[in-house]
Amino acid sequence: MNTRWISAALGIGTAVSLFGCESTVSAIGTVAANAAPLVPGDTARMGAVKQEPHDWRNVAIVAGGFVNGVLFHPAQRDLIYAKTDMGGAYRWDATAKRWVPLTDWASQTDWNLRGIESIGLDPNDPKRLYIAAGTYTSNWAGNAAMLRSTDQGKTFQRTDMPFKMGGNEDGRSAGERLAVDPNLGSILYFGSREAGLWKSADYGATWNKVDSFPVTGPVVPTTATSQPGAWKPRSAGITFVVFVPSSGSQGRPTSTIFAGVASADVSLYESADAGATWKPIPGAPKGTLPHQGRLAVDGKTLYVTYANSPGPNGMSNGALWKYDLGSHVWTEISPLPHGGGGGFAGLALGGAKSPNLVMVSTMDHWGNGGDDVFRSIDGGKTWQSLRDKSVRDPSLAPYLKWGDPQPKFGWWIGALALDPFDSAHVMYGTGATIWESRDAVAAERGGATHWVVGAAGLEETAVIDLISPPEGAHLFSGLGDIGGFRHEDLNTSPPEGMLQNPQLDNTDSLDFAERKPGVVVRVGRGHSSHGGYSTDGGAAWTPFATEPAGSRGGGSAAVSADGSTIVWAGSGGDPAYTRDLGATWTPVQGYPQTARVIADRANPRVFYAFSPVDGKVYGSTDGGAHFAVRGGLSPSRDNNGRLRAVPGAEGDLWLTTDGGLYHSTDGGHQFARLKTIDKADSIGFGKAAPGSSYPALYVIGKAGKVEGFFRSDDTGKSWVRINDDQHQYGLVGPIIGDPRIYGRVYVGTNGRGVLYADPIRESAQR
Repeated sequence: MNTRWISAALGIGTAVSLFGCESTVSAIGTVAANAAPLVPGDTARMGAVKQEPHDWRNVAIVAGGFVNGVLFHPAQRDLIYAKTDMGGAYRWDATAKRWVPLTDWASQTDWNLRGIESIGLDPNDPKRLYIAAGTYTSNWAGNAAMLRSTDQGKTFQRTDMPFKMGGNEDGRSAGERLAVDPNLGSILYFGSREAGLWKSADYGATWNKVDSFPVTGPVVPTTATSQPGAWKPRSAGITFVVFVPSSGSQGRPTSTIFAGVASADVSLYESADAGATWKPIPGAPKGTLPHQGRLAVDGKTLYVTYANSPGPNGMSNGALWKYDLGSHVWTEISPLPHGGGGGFAGLALGGAKSPNLVMVSTMDHWGNGGDDVFRSIDGGKTWQSLRDKSVRDPSLAPYLKWGDPQPKFGWWIGALALDPFDSAHVMYGTGATIWESRDAVAAERGGATHWVVGAAGLEETAVIDLISPPEGAHLFSGLGDIGGFRHEDLNTSPPEGMLQNPQLDNTDSLDFAERKPGVVVRVGRGHSSHGGYSTDGGAAWTPFATEPAGSRGGGSAAVSADGSTIVWAGSGGDPAYTRDLGATWTPVQGYPQTARVIADRANPRVFYAFSPVDGKVYGSTDGGAHFAVRGGLSPSRDNNGRLRAVPGAEGDLWLTTDGGLYHSTDGGHQFARLKTIDKADSIGFGKAAPGSSYPALYVIGKAGKVEGFFRSDDTGKSWVRINDDQHQYGLVGPIIGDPRIYGRVYVGTNGRGVLYADPIRESAQR
C-alpha cells in the first residue's frame, strides 16, 4: 500500500544498532494464531479488568492493498499462503473458500510484525511454515522476527532478530528471501536488506550471520536514480535465495545455492559447497536489479526477472533472463522489449507435468494498457498475453472498477503463482487484490482467460476515520489509497464501490449532523476535488463547489448538529466555515493550525478543537466563526490526544491521551482524569446498555496494565476487555460503537481493514 497513517512522530519502536549485536539469536516465546478467546471472568492476565468474549469479523471490502506474494505448497493440493506489505500473512481455506489471517495476534507493541517480508515453505513437510516479519527498517521501527509453525500457522514460535526488515518498503514483492533446504529441512537461509545473509540449522530457532557471503550491509540499489531530483529507492538487499535440489541428497545439505542481490553491478552469487563460500556468477546481467528467481522443475535452468528499480514504483526498464546451469549461458527471453516503460517482477514456473511452462508479470508499465501477465509453454521462446483477452469479474469487490465500466487488469503485479497440481489455475496479486483464473491454459490456444477476485477473507486497508450514524447505513469508512465506503451490509463489499463524486485517494475526516444524520461530510485528498457532502445519508454526493483559500485538502471537517454549518481545517490555507454547503467559505478566527475540529452533538452553534501541540481545548459558540481557548492539559502528556463529543449531550467531551482518559462536562473548561484507564489511544460511543441512559464507551488503550479494546457501561467507572490476545491487529486507530445495536463495535486498523464485533452471549457459548 502507499498511504499510511503511521509516522515517526508516533514514537513507536526503539532504535537499535544494526551491526552491534550478537551474531547468534535464539528463540523466545510462543504465540497462538487461532486459539480460543479468554472466557468471561478469566483474570489470569487481566487483573481487575474482566474479559467479555466477542465475535470479531471484518467489514467486507475485500483486499484493498498490495498483495505482494502468493505461494502454493508443492506437496499438498490447495495449501496456499499469501503475504501482504502491512496486513499480515494468510492461509487459504479450501473448504470455506476464503483466506484465514495468521498474524492477528500481533499487539500494538508488535505492530511492526504486520508487514511480511517473506514466507518460507518446507517442500517436504506441508505442516511447517516460516514467516519473516517486519514492516520498516527506519530507526523508529522495532526489529524484525522470524516466526515458525509446525501446524500451518495455527500457532507460532518466535525468534527476535537483531536487524530490521522492510515488508512495506521498496522491493517488497521481491523474493523469496526466506528459503528452506529441500534436502535437509532444518536448514534455512534468509537474505536481509541491510544485514547480509543469515542461516539457521535448527528449523529457524536460532540464526547466524553467514560471514562468507560477500554482501554484508546495505546495497546501492540502482544507478538509474543518480540524476538530480530523481526518486531514490531504499536498499532492497538480498532479494531471493534458491536451492538446487539435485546438488544434494536427502538428509544432507544442498550444495548449490543461488542468492540474488539488488545491485546494478554484481547481482547474483552462487555457492557450490552448501554456503561455505560464495562467488559471483559470470555473465550475469548488469545495470538492472534481480527481483525474483525461480528454478525450473528439472533443476537445470534458473529464471530471473530484472528491473532498474526494486519496485513497486520507479521501474522503467527490465528484462527476463534464464541461466543454463550446465552450459553457464545466459539468454534473454523477455516477452516485451526492455526499455518499454517498465520492468518485470512476478515469476512462476510449471510443475513436473509442464516443465517448460513459464509465466512472468510486468510492473510499472503504466502506458499501453497497463501491466500484463505473459505465458509461455516453450521455455520463453514464444509468449501469449493474458491481459488482452481476459474477462474479469469484480463482483466480489466492485470498487475495483474505480468508477470505470470494467476493472483494470492490475498494477504492481509482483505476486504470481501457478498451482503445481493444475497448470490452468493461476493467481496474481496487485496493488489492490488477488485475481484468480481456472482456465489460464486457454491462452495457449489464443482464447480468452476468465478471472474472478480471489481475495475473499483478505482485508488490507488502512483506516483513517469511521462514523456510524443513528439512521441509514450503519457504517462509513475513511481509508487510505481507496477513499472509503458506505456499508449497509457489513458482510458485503458495497455494490456501488468506493465513495464517488468526489473520488478521494485518502479520506481523512468524516462527520454527520447529529440531529439531521442524512447530512454527511467527507474531506481528504483527491484529484479534482478534496471534499464533498451528502444530504441523503451518503446515497448521493456532491463535491464542494469551492474550497477554503489555499487549502490542499485533508485535515478535519465537522458539521453542526443541525447540518447548517461545516467547519473545515484542511492542510494549507486557513480553517474556514461554510453555511451554504461549500458554495462559499469564510476564514475562522482564533483557530490553531494544529488542531482537529469537532462539533458539539447537541448545540448547533458550538464547535471544539484540540491542539496536541499546546494541549489546549478551543471552543466556538457562534457556529464556528470564532474560536477561543477554554482549557486543556499539559502538552507533554497528550501528544496523540483526540477530542470526542458525546451524542445528544451539550458540552460532554472525552479526551484521549498518552497519559490517560479525561472527561469534561462543561465544554472543555475543566477535565477530570479517569483512574480506570492508564492510556487512551482513541474513544468512541455506542448504544447505551439496557437500563442505562449514557452511551457505552469504547476505548483502545490500556486498562489494568493490559493493552486492548475496552467497553464501559457506567461512564468509565469500570471496564471489560472486548478483544483477546488472538485479536489484537497490530496498530489500530479509530474505535466507535453502533448507536443502534448495543455491544456492537467498529475498529479501524492500519492494514487489516475495518473490524466489527458483537458480544458472544452466554447462550451462544453453550
